[in-house]
Amino acid sequence: MVRYGFMDEARFGRISDTRACWCPKPFRPVCQAMVTHQYTYAYGAVSVHSGGFDSLILPYVNGKCTQTFLQEVSRRYPRDRIVMVMDGAGWHKNQTIDLPDNMRVLFLPPYAPELRPVEHVWDELREKWFHNRVFVSLEALEQHLESALLILENDPSRMRSITAWPWIINAHMI
Repeated sequence: MVRYGFMDEARFGRISDTRACWCPKPFRPVCQAMVTHQYTYAYGAVSVHSGGFDSLILPYVNGKCTQTFLQEVSRRYPRDRIVMVMDGAGWHKNQTIDLPDNMRVLFLPPYAPELRPVEHVWDELREKWFHNRVFVSLEALEQHLESALLILENDPSRMRSITAWPWIINAHMI
C-alpha cells in the first residue's frame, strides 16, 4: 500500500492565547494570561485518504528531531511505501537526514501553508484545547498536548473532515 503523509511541526508554549468568550450577564469572564518563553514542538503527519494521524512531541525543530519523527512513522507502517509531503524548511532538507527505506519525500513550494492540510490540525488543537489556558510548567503543557494529540490520532473521521481536501483526494485518483 502507498501511504501519502502531509507532515509539519508546530510550536506550543506557555504563552497563553487569550480569546473572547461568553458568560451570562452581569458577570465578566476572567482569563489568565502569562508570558513565559518555554516551548515544545509537535510533529505530525496526516494521511488525508484514511484520516490516519501520527504525532510525536519533541524538544526542538531540527534535523535530528525530524529524523526521529520520520523513523517513527516508518516503524509504524513497515509494510507500506510512504510518500511524505513536507515544506522546504532547512531542517527538512538537512544533509544528515537518512530516509527510511520505505519512505520518499516530496517538497512543497516555499511560503505555501495553504498546500499543507496538517496546518488545519494545528488550528484545531489550538482552538479546541489551548485557548484561554495557562500551564504551571512545560511538563503540564506537554501532558495536555499529548492527550489532545492522542484524541486526534484515535479519531480518523475527524482528521479526514479537517484535512481531506478535494484537490488532494482528486489528485490521488488521477
